[in-house]
Amino acid sequence: MDNKKTAVYIRLSDEDNNVDGIIKAESNSVAAQRILIRDYIQRNNLSALSDTLEYVDDGFSGTNFQRPAFRRMMDDAKRGEIGCIIVKDFSRFGRDHLETGNYLERIFPLLGIRFISVNDQFDSEDCMGMTGE
Repeated sequence: MDNKKTAVYIRLSDEDNNVDGIIKAESNSVAAQRILIRDYIQRNNLSALSDTLEYVDDGFSGTNFQRPAFRRMMDDAKRGEIGCIIVKDFSRFGRDHLETGNYLERIFPLLGIRFISVNDQFDSEDCMGMTGE
């Protein structure tokens, strides 16, 4: 990945709470996502932690992509600073499946960005050449 950084993207939505205001699953917390992703990075020798950038959208819905940290991450990606983006799972990246697919199949390949969703066991590097260009 040359001098490019690995981006860790974490999102926790207010929608992740139930009607009593209790978090549905501790695994969705910002801290838990951070630990899961950093452990994945270390186990797979992907990057030194000093070569990672962290973007956190806490309290933002995944139904759109106009989240502040997400926009900063994409600005950095367009400047060529990011070579890989890692998320806990697809739902943390976004809940709009069509737009998520657009990023995975068009935007990230165009920018030369590898995308990893840890819990979904998805690594775009394993899918090279499997979708339309």
